[in-house]
Amino acid sequence: MPPRADGGRLPRFVRAERWVHRATSTLMMICLVTALMLYYGPVSELVGRRRLVVVVHEWCGLMLPVPLLLGLVSRALRADLGRLNRFTAADRQWLRAVRRRSFRRPAGKFNAGQKLYASWIAGAALVMIGTGLLMWFTHLAPLVWRTGATFVHDWLAAAVAVVVGGHIWMAVRDPEARRGMRTGRVDPLWAAREHPDWDPHPDRDPQEPENSR
Repeated sequence: MPPRADGGRLPRFVRAERWVHRATSTLMMICLVTALMLYYGPVSELVGRRRLVVVVHEWCGLMLPVPLLLGLVSRALRADLGRLNRFTAADRQWLRAVRRRSFRRPAGKFNAGQKLYASWIAGAALVMIGTGLLMWFTHLAPLVWRTGATFVHDWLAAAVAVVVGGHIWMAVRDPEARRGMRTGRVDPLWAAREHPDWDPHPDRDPQEPENSR
């Protein structure tokens, strides 16, 4: 079991990481909700004010990378990005364990599922921003490019909605993981069960108090 921290709970996310997650989640949800307003007829008729919805959708989409870019000043966030970008043998074991429905799943601070989700959503966001710019600034490319961009943007938006919905569903099933993202601390027993190979202490940033709420 990992060593205990103040109050018997382990530090997991510093304040900067939690705010990046909240801001990015808020922008993503606004993009998905406004997309529904724009593309689903009954909702479009109910909401109206299409031009306002378009403006909100466009600007929230453009701002999606901003919280992460600002959060890079945090050493802890940069360290966690390094972990998310590193796929190891333990991650392959974790995926095999999930496929076999085994409860012995090796994982560090992030498991293989979380790494795959982070990589996929980051790539999807970049594609969505790129295709959205082609749709917004019509002079940037010929008509055939804009037509292709619209097709990719629309269908990828549907895929993002499904994947984000799955992420939310998994979070709903794990209240301790949600508490860790909300408060920055988790229960040691949860950490030992879900992330047995995680050492919570080496990356603590003295510039960012762990007990900030």
